[in-house]
Amino acid sequence: MSAPVAGTPNTGAVEDFLLELRSEEIPARMQEKARADLAALFEARLKALNLPFSAIESYATPRRLALIVRGVAEMTAAASEERKGPRADAPAQAIEGFLRSTGLSRDQLVERDDGKGGKLLFAVIDRPGIAAGSVLASAITHVLTAFPWPKSMRWGAASESTESLRWVRPLQGIIALLGDRLVPVEIAGVKSASVTVGHRFHHPGGITIGSAADYIEKLRACHVIVDGAERRNIIALGAKMAAQKAGLMLIEDEGLLYENAGLTEWPMPLLGRFDPAFLDVPPEVIQLTARVNQKYFVCRDGAGKLANAFVCVANIDAADGGAKIVEGNQKVLAARLSDARFFYETDLKTRLEALTPKLGKIVFHEKLGTVADKVDRVARLARWLAEEGVVKADPDQAERAARLAKADLVTGMVGEFPELQGLMGGYYAAAQGEPAAVAEAIRDHYKPVGQGDDVPTAPVTVAVALADKLDSITAFFGVDLKPSGSKDPFALRRSALGVIALILDNGLRFPLAKSVNQDVLDFFADRLKVQQKEAGVRHDLIDAVFALGGEDDLVRLLARVKALQAFVLSEEGRNLLAGYKRAANILKKENWVPGEVADTGIYEAEPAESALIAALDAAEPKAEAAIAAEDFEGAMAALASLRAPIDRFFDDVTVNDPDAQKRNARLALLARIRDAMNNVADFSRIEG
Repeated sequence: MSAPVAGTPNTGAVEDFLLELRSEEIPARMQEKARADLAALFEARLKALNLPFSAIESYATPRRLALIVRGVAEMTAAASEERKGPRADAPAQAIEGFLRSTGLSRDQLVERDDGKGGKLLFAVIDRPGIAAGSVLASAITHVLTAFPWPKSMRWGAASESTESLRWVRPLQGIIALLGDRLVPVEIAGVKSASVTVGHRFHHPGGITIGSAADYIEKLRACHVIVDGAERRNIIALGAKMAAQKAGLMLIEDEGLLYENAGLTEWPMPLLGRFDPAFLDVPPEVIQLTARVNQKYFVCRDGAGKLANAFVCVANIDAADGGAKIVEGNQKVLAARLSDARFFYETDLKTRLEALTPKLGKIVFHEKLGTVADKVDRVARLARWLAEEGVVKADPDQAERAARLAKADLVTGMVGEFPELQGLMGGYYAAAQGEPAAVAEAIRDHYKPVGQGDDVPTAPVTVAVALADKLDSITAFFGVDLKPSGSKDPFALRRSALGVIALILDNGLRFPLAKSVNQDVLDFFADRLKVQQKEAGVRHDLIDAVFALGGEDDLVRLLARVKALQAFVLSEEGRNLLAGYKRAANILKKENWVPGEVADTGIYEAEPAESALIAALDAAEPKAEAAIAAEDFEGAMAALASLRAPIDRFFDDVTVNDPDAQKRNARLALLARIRDAMNNVADFSRIEG
């Protein structure tokens, strides 16, 4: 039985609108964004068409996108538009053109005074409200044709035309119901209806939907859970319970949770086992094999070690409780793990140093040579960092680790799973008897990869990780391939943040200027601002310290910045900053030339002037000594002693005295204030 067609609803009524777009399988990775895009596009379109509503909900399953618009008004609001036309005494041709553009007759125009003794013509056009059904049909067509799928296709006979609809997979059905009435629409040969289908195996037949009110529960009764969040919760809880029932603990994986929810409409987590002999393979290999190839979760035992168990997610409620499904998945995983073990055992037969010549055949970048060239640069830099004492590491071990760090790129295991680069090199290094520090450095030299990643602290690892990232940055900058705008194809911003994290977390006293040019130093300054902004440090304070010039030790720089931030946030600091800006502004206005010094002894200084001179005489050497000792809090405390004398000076003393000698001496005194403070930071860069 077909639904009645949406016409003019009862006056004042609001109703819910249901849209379902059913297709062949939507890739799991696309579903969440598609769900959000559907809601956003529909909301924007309804607002553009002035149709009121209260809320929008959207859903996605492997075979459908759905949307419910709550509280849809019966029609758009009536509107009145006013257009200004020509003068009333304008030529007939001009008036006729205006009439044609408005669709009105001459007697429907309104005449109004133009304020100059003449009359202007105006068209007042009343636009009645449009029924919700018509607006929704228009919105459906607009959204489907404008939908931003990352990949889409045309199909059937219509695909011969480039004007045909593109969709992620062939569109098979459309439900469009306003209340219990059909909103007629036809797209790509598919007409809207009130019928959908349930689960592919449990309920493949048609289901008649009465309205948005029964959509979710009718599909649930037919083994389809339309809400992705609900499916994720079912998988998360079911997988955890299946592991606990076996005395194990599930290794949670949010990405895998979303992927399995995107592959199932009726998820059923099931626990299976694999041969414990496979546990001789590194646990990361097993986990990645299960995850990437089969979409399985893995488990830990009571000791925290990887267990010979996995959780798969079926899409049916099997009569045998899933026994045959588990059996089939166990066989598939066994084959995958056999392949992984073959790669691992084959790789172990060749020493890492025997693989390094192959790196000479891999291009790192056309302007920067091969991976072997990069390895040589990194090895020399890692040794230098150790020999110079920047990192307290054994130079031989640092160089050895750097020369072997990229060798696993040409192993079978990393060829199969690129995500394991570095990690496998660490396993292979340990297996061939390398010192633990060398194996660890090979394993972790890519770290930190991103925000939240572990920052290495082992000295040899730090030396190699720092050298690797510094080489990438300086090498690409050297051939003018620096990041620009949003483009950063070589992830140099991420490398710079990694360098900053390694330096700061390990307290490395590393003068960057010895290793990089000014462009790179500026690049680090920008990245430091980004990193420190997230830590609550003001960017203008970093600017104020960088502006001193010559400050390239990030540990010392941030110690100075943090002391400065604490100072300028205090009442004394705010007042002293105000005094500094006042002094600097006067000097700028008077075009004061540094070096002009007057002898205050030729006239009798005022008490406030003498007090400020005495305060500066005491504070300047204290601040300089504190800075030399890297006691930046002490330097700020010395400056703070100037606050009261500066305030009193500005209250009691006229800087621009008519007497040129007095004026010159007082300007020199202001310059002393400015210079004393600028020894700590460039206070002119500080906001406020």
